[in-house]
Amino acid sequence: MVKILISGICGHMGRNVLELAREDKDIECVGGVDLQAGELCGVPVYDSLEKVQDTADAVIDFSSASNLENLLAYAKKTGTALILAATGYTGEQLAAIEEAAKEVPLFKTANLSVGINLLQKLVREAAATLGEQFDIEIVERHHNLKKDAPSGTALMLAESANEAFAEAKRYVCGREGMVGARTKGEIGIHAVRGGNIVGEHEVMFAGEDEIVTLSHSARSKRVFAAGALRAAKFMAGKPAGRYDMQDVLGS
Repeated sequence: MVKILISGICGHMGRNVLELAREDKDIECVGGVDLQAGELCGVPVYDSLEKVQDTADAVIDFSSASNLENLLAYAKKTGTALILAATGYTGEQLAAIEEAAKEVPLFKTANLSVGINLLQKLVREAAATLGEQFDIEIVERHHNLKKDAPSGTALMLAESANEAFAEAKRYVCGREGMVGARTKGEIGIHAVRGGNIVGEHEVMFAGEDEIVTLSHSARSKRVFAAGALRAAKFMAGKPAGRYDMQDVLGS
C-alpha cells in the first residue's frame, strides 16, 4: 500500500487525484494540504505541511510554483518522495529542484499524461529523421484560466525536438510585426487560450511539399491525476535523484 499526501487537495486537480486514489486498492491518501484546514471526503486537510501528522511515501503537489520552497523543505526533512505537478517554475526554482534531487527522490515532468510522454518520444524521433529540411512549429491550446504561456508541455516538446540538433535551435514564442523570413535556426511555439480546453498540443514538421503533424488532446484532467498516482507508486522507496515520466514508462 502506497501512502500519499496531496498538496493542493482542494483544487480541481487535487480533488481528481483524491477521487482516483479512493478507487485504487494500492493507494491510501493519509491527508492533504491546502489554504484552509478541515476535512475532504474523510481525509484530514492541513493548512501547512508542518502540521501534517501522518507519514507518507510520496507527496503529490498540484498547488502552485510559489509553494516550491515549502515542499522542498518538507521533503528534505522527512525524506518523502516528491511528485511536482505544478507549472510556471522560474529558472531559479528549476535550479533549486535539481539541487534538491541530490538529497531526496524527486519526480518532475511538464505533463503527467502517458499519451503526452509517448508524443515526446515520437517528436524526438521525427526531428532526428526529418532533420533541417523541415521547419518545426508547436501550437498549444489551454483553458482561459491558465496563467503561464507557453505551457510547460510545449517547452518539453520543443526540447525533445531540439535534442536532434544538439540543442542549437532557439525558441520563438509567437510572432508579430515585420519579423522577417523564418530561419532554420528556430522552433516556433504558439499559445492559444480559450474556454475550458483541458490541453491540446500539436507539433508540425513542415517541409517542401509535405507536412507531418503529431498531436495529443486531453479530454479530461483525470488523465493527469492518473499519471500522478502512477508516478507515486513508482517513486515509493526510490533513492534520492531526479525522475520523470520516461522513467515510469520505462519501468
